[in-house]
Amino acid sequence: MDEFLLFLLLLLMGRNGLCQQEEVCTKSVINSCDDCIKSGPYCVWCKQLNFTKAGEQEAARCDTKAQLKARGCGEEEIISPNISIKPEKNVSLSKSFNQQEPVQLSPQEISLKVRPGLPITFNVSFKRVEGYPVDLYYLMDLSYSMKDDLANVKKLGESLFQALKEITEHAQIGFGAFVDKTVLPYTNTNKEKLLKPCDEEEADQQCQAAFGYRHVLSMTPSEKEFRNKVKDQYISGNLDSPEGSLDAMMQAAVCGDKIGWRNSSTRLIVLTTDAGFHMAGDGKLAGILEPNDEQCHMEGNLYIKSSEMDYPSVGQLAAQFKKHNIQPIFAVTNNMEAVYQQLSNMIPKSEVGVLSSDSGNIVQLIKDAYNRLSSKVTVTHDNLPDDVSVVYKPICKHPQPSDNEGICDNVSVGEEISFEVTVTARSCMERKSFTIRPLGIKDTLTVTLSTNCECECEVDETNHVHCREKGRVSCGICRCNDGYVGQFCECAIGDKDERSLRASCQRQNGTECENRGDCVCGRCQCHRTEQGSYFHGDFCECDDENCERFQNKLCGGNGKCNCGTCECNKDYEGSACQCKKSLEGCRTLNGSECFGRGTCKCNRCECKEGYQRPRCETCLGCPDPCLTKLNCIECLGFQSGPFEKNCSEACGKSIFATVVDQFTFSDKLCHLKDSQSCWVDFKLKQLVGEDNYKAEILKQRDCPKPPDITAIIGGSIAGVALIGLLILMLIKLLIHLNDLKEFKKFENEKKKSRWAEVRYRGSHHSQHAQQAQDFFMFYSTT
Repeated sequence: MDEFLLFLLLLLMGRNGLCQQEEVCTKSVINSCDDCIKSGPYCVWCKQLNFTKAGEQEAARCDTKAQLKARGCGEEEIISPNISIKPEKNVSLSKSFNQQEPVQLSPQEISLKVRPGLPITFNVSFKRVEGYPVDLYYLMDLSYSMKDDLANVKKLGESLFQALKEITEHAQIGFGAFVDKTVLPYTNTNKEKLLKPCDEEEADQQCQAAFGYRHVLSMTPSEKEFRNKVKDQYISGNLDSPEGSLDAMMQAAVCGDKIGWRNSSTRLIVLTTDAGFHMAGDGKLAGILEPNDEQCHMEGNLYIKSSEMDYPSVGQLAAQFKKHNIQPIFAVTNNMEAVYQQLSNMIPKSEVGVLSSDSGNIVQLIKDAYNRLSSKVTVTHDNLPDDVSVVYKPICKHPQPSDNEGICDNVSVGEEISFEVTVTARSCMERKSFTIRPLGIKDTLTVTLSTNCECECEVDETNHVHCREKGRVSCGICRCNDGYVGQFCECAIGDKDERSLRASCQRQNGTECENRGDCVCGRCQCHRTEQGSYFHGDFCECDDENCERFQNKLCGGNGKCNCGTCECNKDYEGSACQCKKSLEGCRTLNGSECFGRGTCKCNRCECKEGYQRPRCETCLGCPDPCLTKLNCIECLGFQSGPFEKNCSEACGKSIFATVVDQFTFSDKLCHLKDSQSCWVDFKLKQLVGEDNYKAEILKQRDCPKPPDITAIIGGSIAGVALIGLLILMLIKLLIHLNDLKEFKKFENEKKKSRWAEVRYRGSHHSQHAQQAQDFFMFYSTT
């Protein structure tokens, strides 16, 4: 119960304005009444003479009405441009259709005069006229899979007209058909297949040539004409499953004179199909690159650009449906319901119904879809100018939420509903127009919008005493004559140029007196601040109210603000004088302040770069002192190294070194090689300051022993002798091997010569023996 009472209390507070947004005037650069009006929706101007005090800028005249009244400005002295709503044409809503142009939306024209940023609200009324005409265009898929459906549609004429008569006495119906583009890969382009694209298995069936979209019957009230035209239609065919339904719907929408749409009617397209649809971009498969131009291309009732233009996009189709007030009904088979439901979501004022397998339920489907479409009223806008927003609040029994539209559902015939329309302009503009209309209905409301961004002030025809009689008063401020300047025209510029005088009041940024004062005779006269003090400086660049604060006190209450910087009292410091001067937090064990490596501010050490708080003792980012001080350690401890000749000058001021037998303090041990390659051990202890060290150097260095020259020379001679001996032995070996080779060659030649000699002697002996034998035979015969 308590919660309920609390809710009622909050509701009453909201109605009484307690929860309303506070009126605020956010001022920027204000030099005139016009500037004031443009600066915010709640800014008004006081034109009362002497309203501003001495040194106060004229921008003080600009504020909310409540603030100006509180400061003494009279109601009649306040300039606040009016906002207005003026109906230019407001014909009463029609009760029923009587062969004249019915009025379903009121008003029809309205003019608004508004202030930028300030919303203005008016009401729009709507009432569905009883007996409003209906134009229904039946668009059918005649691909081969719709053969059974076509047979049923041919019998539907009487029942379809009867259903329309139940809705209105002024019904018309038209008929169109579609398949797909007659090019590959959508349709077989074989000549015989183009003429008869149907299934060849049924030789006796009637089949018409392939086509994209054909308009069959213009709108007619004649049932007989519809029946005869549909009876002459036959099935056709194509190759792929998706059809050219978007092509057909686009032509049916834009070819209004050929379809026969009436000016005053509810326009319906009933699309029946069992397949999906091609859309923009699919034409590339056939090499069709020209985008759809959303124009009518019908000759001889055929769409002649089917093979030359791409399919339209869903956005293009939705735009044309909206433009021509057409509401589509997609009557599709069960397997296509999800596809067309997504299409319906992108096309306002459309419905989806599921066909039975033979389209026997098409009449009931159309009746149900029409009732859903006509009972849902959606108000929206077109051609909205930039920087203008429109919000709708439906006032009806069944309002529906929407961001950019006003929607009422379940609206019956003859029921009057209204919409609260709130228009807001965010900038100044002159006579911009836009339209408000219910989707699917011809009626529109033309809204002409202009803004009131100027003050209508009377200008005195003669010089006014308020302006030292050197100027005229306009909106409470002086408009000086030529040769005079200043808030009250008190400065005569003489032979000087006004521009040069004003230039002397400008700094490098070109702003005159930093917008904090008036340029009077070439010098800045600074205005008062909001707290009552004055801006100061040659260009009014300084004020004493915008210094840093501490605990919500200017300069912590411990100093004085001067030109944006705190000047602290004797015992305080810090950017906001927030700290009492003290060194306790910065003292080290050796009595130094931050080890000499920082400054103490606000009882805390502000260390130099690299050194760490709290007392700047260690430096994490600094170079290793073992490396940086090695040369000094070598010269101080062993009188050698790069600083040998100027050791005291280079190292005497930064290192206090002693040579020891063993270390006495436990700082980091440094173990490094010096310039003589000796290992040196030393320790460094950083004293107060940055470059100030105490060093202990171990007396004994670890140096490498000098080389044995005799051994090196003897070894070198022995090595050379050994290498020479080895070379001689190698040469001897090579000579020996060559001699063996030559000896073997000699032996082989010797053997060959002996064999030749023996052979010669043998052949000579045989010749003498043969001669002796011949001689013996001769004497035997004789």
